[in-house]
Amino acid sequence: MSVEYAELGDLREGSYIVIDGEPCRIVEISKAKTGKHGSAKVHVVAIGIFSGSRKSLVAPADQRVEVPIISKRTGQVLAVTGGRVQVMDMETYETFELDMPRDPEVASRISTGSEVEYWEVMGVRKIMRVLKS
Repeated sequence: MSVEYAELGDLREGSYIVIDGEPCRIVEISKAKTGKHGSAKVHVVAIGIFSGSRKSLVAPADQRVEVPIISKRTGQVLAVTGGRVQVMDMETYETFELDMPRDPEVASRISTGSEVEYWEVMGVRKIMRVLKS
């Protein structure tokens, strides 16, 4: 299972949430006071991990929402071809191809033999940073 559930009111800035089926990092969260007719509302602004798009959600504080389970793993770059990077997991020795990261600072440090941290979230993998060049 790649998600768990939490109450929206328990989440904080910097934590993760699934909005419209995409895992996102919360960058802004605000709570409105309880009104005469109902529960406190929470307004969440988040950035998609994979798309980088800005998403927002307004819901009651006691609503249960999906929180992605993030597996942070280490891999070694075997080859760089065009916009793809071939990576071998350092624990399982599984090899797979990933897209070159969009962040130019991370992409410029990736070369054959470098060690990278990649995240596996909801069945999708992404290189997040370079550990050793």
